[in-house]
Amino acid sequence: MKKITYEDSGVNINEGNKTVRLIKEILKKYKSSREIGKFGGTFKLPEGYTSPYLISSSDGVGTKLKVAIMSGIYDTVGQDLVNHCVDDILVQGAKPLYFLDYFATGKLKAEIAASVIEGFAKACYENDCILLGGETAEMPGFYSAGDFDIAGFITGIAEEKEIIDGSKIKTGDLIIGLPSTGLHTNGYSLARKIFFDKLKMKTDSIFSPTGKTIAEELLAIHKSYYKKLFPLRGMINGMAHITGGGFYENIPRILNKNHSAKIKINWDIPEIFEFLVKESGISLKEGFRAFNMGIGMIVIIGKGVFNEFTDEYGDNYYLIGEIIEDSDEKRVIIEGIE
Repeated sequence: MKKITYEDSGVNINEGNKTVRLIKEILKKYKSSREIGKFGGTFKLPEGYTSPYLISSSDGVGTKLKVAIMSGIYDTVGQDLVNHCVDDILVQGAKPLYFLDYFATGKLKAEIAASVIEGFAKACYENDCILLGGETAEMPGFYSAGDFDIAGFITGIAEEKEIIDGSKIKTGDLIIGLPSTGLHTNGYSLARKIFFDKLKMKTDSIFSPTGKTIAEELLAIHKSYYKKLFPLRGMINGMAHITGGGFYENIPRILNKNHSAKIKINWDIPEIFEFLVKESGISLKEGFRAFNMGIGMIVIIGKGVFNEFTDEYGDNYYLIGEIIEDSDEKRVIIEGIE
């Protein structure tokens, strides 16, 4: 009777070992403390906090992965995931401490896995956090050929008195919009349907409004706002990371009872979003629910700190609205749409 090996079932241990070797080289490059081969990563909490809180989050990058797979560009989605997770805990005033990754595929290819994981390591390095550990899983029969999925888990720290939870937001506060670098990590199912199903374009087709390829447009790396916003957290009353659900779903998450956000579209909506709204036939309001429309982070501050905040942050921002009293609580009102 013929023996059936693990490799016969679709799991290649040798390829897994090759992946580990490549990961070790990557970790040396980015000075990461991730421990290969341990059952868990260890992390000593930093000193100097009197009442520290740990703030954690997990996420993925959705069907942006499909664009990476179609184009054969694998080194950006890892950065997307880390930056997304960093922004998710930044809105509560957290400094990122460490990140854990999960990479799963049907058939492991060491070079692809290493390219994705290098994106994790690079972004962790740039965000002052550690790639503490992770899992690489080969699961034949579960994922289609060439497909893979990634997930990330981040933990940060904040002093109790410095946690940003929106409770300080008040009527008259100003709403500042910080530009995105593109779609970031949401809206890709609709974008792919338009570009690849409806218009039959390829990843190397040119998006005429900008002269970039479709891959360049859609794989633009999700921006991390940590380095510029974290030092200014003492002036901030609330932040909203504009991800899935856009303006309408994310901003109300930080508003107090009987408060709404009144917003004016006084920034130039990037061509990619105007194109997607037009080609899909959705309303502009639905566009602000499906996409970030060029604003990746919302920051709410008091009028009294506006000059100090903007002087420190720099000129890459838009003053897009204010907080108003509203009996229909926690709404987003966009002028020209509502």
